[in-house]
Amino acid sequence: MTNFDLFTKEQDFVPFAEPAIAAERIYQIDPAACVLNCRRAMEAAIKWMYSVDSGLEMPYQDSLISLMNTEEFHDIVDDNLFRRMDYIRRTGNTAAHSGRQITKEQAALCLENLFIFLDFVAYCYAEDYQEGYFDRSLLEQEPPAAIPLIDTEAELKLEELMAENTALREELTARRVEQQQTYVPKPLDISEYKTRKLYIDALLEDAGWIEGKSWINEYEIPGMPNKSEVGYADYVLMGDDGRILAVIEAKRTCVDVAKGRQQAKLYADLIEQKQGRRPVVFLTNGFDTRIVDNQYPERKVAAFYSKRDLEKLFNLQSMRSSLKYIVVDKQIAGRYYQEAAIKAVCDAFGQKNRRKALLVMATGSGKTRTVIALVKVLLEQGWIKNVLFLADRNSLVTQAKRNFVNLLPDLSVTNLCEEKDYYTAHGVFSTYQTMMNCIDSVRDEEGKLFSCGHFDLVICDEAQLFRCASGWPDRHAERRDR
Repeated sequence: MTNFDLFTKEQDFVPFAEPAIAAERIYQIDPAACVLNCRRAMEAAIKWMYSVDSGLEMPYQDSLISLMNTEEFHDIVDDNLFRRMDYIRRTGNTAAHSGRQITKEQAALCLENLFIFLDFVAYCYAEDYQEGYFDRSLLEQEPPAAIPLIDTEAELKLEELMAENTALREELTARRVEQQQTYVPKPLDISEYKTRKLYIDALLEDAGWIEGKSWINEYEIPGMPNKSEVGYADYVLMGDDGRILAVIEAKRTCVDVAKGRQQAKLYADLIEQKQGRRPVVFLTNGFDTRIVDNQYPERKVAAFYSKRDLEKLFNLQSMRSSLKYIVVDKQIAGRYYQEAAIKAVCDAFGQKNRRKALLVMATGSGKTRTVIALVKVLLEQGWIKNVLFLADRNSLVTQAKRNFVNLLPDLSVTNLCEEKDYYTAHGVFSTYQTMMNCIDSVRDEEGKLFSCGHFDLVICDEAQLFRCASGWPDRHAERRDR
């Protein structure tokens, strides 16, 4: 018996209930295989939702990350449930790509999160919903002598599912709209220790940090204003030079991360006094993560920065010069309004300390040249190192890259839509779709290359056509035709 047996009573749920059952049965034997099956079951359930619900619009491709990040899907799945699902996705990626050991605690949490997601699916779409509860004691059962094999090569094809379920779409969509309104979310409240070990550690590993080497738990900090005069930071992230790059203050998942703000500030003050450089501060409860980077106001981020992200951040902060008296290259952007636009953006970034700017320029007014001249200024003043140019069509990406090559020949560039072996270029050009794929798939010996803080400037062509992916960047410069 497993926790997922009840989902097999609904015939339509069998394609994703079976890998869920297989995941629980193999839990005691192979936690990594358990996690991979959890991810596979979740992906199958999401694809099934798209096939039966007319409220979900098929994205540009049917990869898991694409299906999970559409606006329509977020309208159906609340933030708390989405974060549970994202933990399954991240842990599945770790099991599949990193070679790191998956613990039973991680696998058990994936199973529990998967159960809660499938329970939500059943509540919204099942003809006869039966409320169930995840029973962790079932995980301690002796595994069966023979575990049924699941064909891992066979994937549900979304187009085939949609064709099969055309007749059900109207009925199940109406049922979901009605039932979803009365669904009661299941809050996640686990101890601070378990938050660290399960959610926050997974985020750190995903960013390439290594426990005991580049990250240290319960780091002792003397000089605290308490009776013992000693404090213990939940985490510190170390640089290659032995200095602390960042402090992480962790709270339980049900606690507002802001409650750790003052304590983290005290830690950062004492570390700055000792090493002469103020560390970055991350506040997190495993779901909500915020950064204080000593330049911009506290803000949310999608994930922790990697070690090279933080080292680059400190290098840029130490080398940058003022944007107040810049010189625009008139060979690139010589029209008066182009120069005015560049100076306005620099004023927003420099004097007003903003992270975003919007340029609204007519077709034929030299938008690309304006942006190239802006990039040159920011590079020369030491504000940026890595630039991402996003467009919605391959032709625009190719054209933009060509212009950058001609006008900024010293900037190394790559077009991700055409080149698959030059990811380390400082100027990256891509469509949104290709970039979304590369976030998880492009790796080197240190881990993900396109991590949360990799790009210092993101240029969004035709900005009215899309919503920028969360987690990027340190600054945005957007362009729009009107």
